[in-house]
Amino acid sequence: MYLCRKMWFYLFILRIAALFNKKAKLLIRGERQTLASISEKVSEKGTGYVWFHAASVGEFEQIRPVIELFRLRQPDKKVLLTFFSPSGYELRKDYDGADIVAYLPFATRRRVRRFLDMVQPELAVFVKYEFWPAYLKELKKRAIPTYSVASIFRKNQAFFKPVVGWWYRRLLKCFTQVLVQDKQSELLLHQYGITNTAIVGDPRFNRVLQVAKRDADQPLVGKFANLRQVLVAGSTWMPDEKLLYRYWKENPDLYLILAPHEIDEKHLHFLFNMFEGRILRYTELTEQNISSCRVLLVDTIGVLSQLYRYGQVAYIGGGFGVGIHNTLEAAAYGIPVCFGPNYHRFREAEGLIEAQAAIPIKNYKTLKTALDTCFSEQAMMGGSAKNFVLSEQDSAERIYSILTDDINY
Repeated sequence: MYLCRKMWFYLFILRIAALFNKKAKLLIRGERQTLASISEKVSEKGTGYVWFHAASVGEFEQIRPVIELFRLRQPDKKVLLTFFSPSGYELRKDYDGADIVAYLPFATRRRVRRFLDMVQPELAVFVKYEFWPAYLKELKKRAIPTYSVASIFRKNQAFFKPVVGWWYRRLLKCFTQVLVQDKQSELLLHQYGITNTAIVGDPRFNRVLQVAKRDADQPLVGKFANLRQVLVAGSTWMPDEKLLYRYWKENPDLYLILAPHEIDEKHLHFLFNMFEGRILRYTELTEQNISSCRVLLVDTIGVLSQLYRYGQVAYIGGGFGVGIHNTLEAAAYGIPVCFGPNYHRFREAEGLIEAQAAIPIKNYKTLKTALDTCFSEQAMMGGSAKNFVLSEQDSAERIYSILTDDINY
């Protein structure tokens, strides 16, 4: 009853937020329509789906290699993909690797039962940090194989709190197996009596290698970078950009490919002023104007991962805020990586540092030292970066094998 009341309270707050917030409005509208939409798309009564649930686009990209293994090897199986976040759904609603892409119905008991009656999943997969009590309990009640995939556990999480931890840990026992990324997570779970575990690594490693392998050549960007010292700075925020500007100013032979996290016109205008006119938009790059700039400003989404190939070193933004963005996309191209101080919750960043393929920074002095080191030792550090990514390239295969073997496909 408590959970049901809590969910209704959440819905009440969300509906108020939808009056002022575009993302909340999309979520309310999408969820309101999702059960009817799924009902229209379910092809046959009694046909079970392999169901994957991801919070947003990042978690989807993480599980995508596993979905595509199902598609490749078991094309007769139907795939359902659900998102909680509007950003994930809007970006991937046309993904052709799934038969149905939909919002996850809010987890009230009635909606959960209706959803499961409609879809009749043969298998349910929740990615990383998705733990929905109403869904997990109903899936267990129906004896539907259910997995948490690529999850990570740390001592400070609610599962391990002195007073409430026991209640959260009960949810983990609803899973058929908890497929964790690393040994530390498994050991922590075992300390608390959660033994339905397996270590499978992180399938994002597979995904970034796939992207790097399928990468399409971009001749104009190649011409911009040709025989030059190029730093690719991805998903940057203003604190990152101010430090990068100073390094760029002090190194006149340095060329910069800058992909800010925010690409609204106000911020792009700020960057134009900062870099003193030696900057050109990616969407306006031509043969005629390519020689007029030292900074290529990426003013569109969806191309950053393809641009790391043109740099000798990468800087990943976000480390002066809530946390760094994707370091693996750059490392997959065999280039060293730098990032700000807030990286400790990111296993792959710590792994790259341990492999001597990445250097964290705290301020301009450490940025200068780190970038100078990365450029001078690019071959050695880049090789370590590529080897680190290759070290978990069989993660998707391991996950696929466990999912299919345990349910006797």
